[in-house]
Amino acid sequence: MTFAPIRSLLAVSAVVVTGAVLAACGSSNDTGPTPAQIKEAAAVGAVSSAPALSTTPVITKTTAPATTTTTPPATTTQQASADGKAIFTSNCSSCHTLSAAGASGQVGPNLDKLKPSASTVSNQVTKGGGGMPAFSGQLSPAEIKAVAAYVASSAGA
Repeated sequence: MTFAPIRSLLAVSAVVVTGAVLAACGSSNDTGPTPAQIKEAAAVGAVSSAPALSTTPVITKTTAPATTTTTPPATTTQQASADGKAIFTSNCSSCHTLSAAGASGQVGPNLDKLKPSASTVSNQVTKGGGGMPAFSGQLSPAEIKAVAAYVASSAGA
């Protein structure tokens, strides 16, 4: 088997690619108009294709709507409960049992039986202790408050 035709094809391909690269890049090394050329064009009054700007001020007035809507407390409570449940499920359910969350962890205390208050849960989640790690660096204060309220209301505190 001879490689001469393949070598010739590769050589021609290399020349074509090199020519295309040089054509695309340009070989004149122009860097654009000089400051003198720009000043000259401005002095001559070069025609611009940009639309003329109006000097007449336009005044617009907007008014806020007359009514405001407020989320009913039930919806806010439902959302907080949903947030608390999601936080509990992703951070606590592997260790704790809480039937409302469908959690059956066996490492930490059974929260259905313990029935902790929201302040007890908040303190324990924030500071840890008794084998439980502190979550103050992992959960925001709002998340800790949400999970504490969820656990306390779900466990029947």
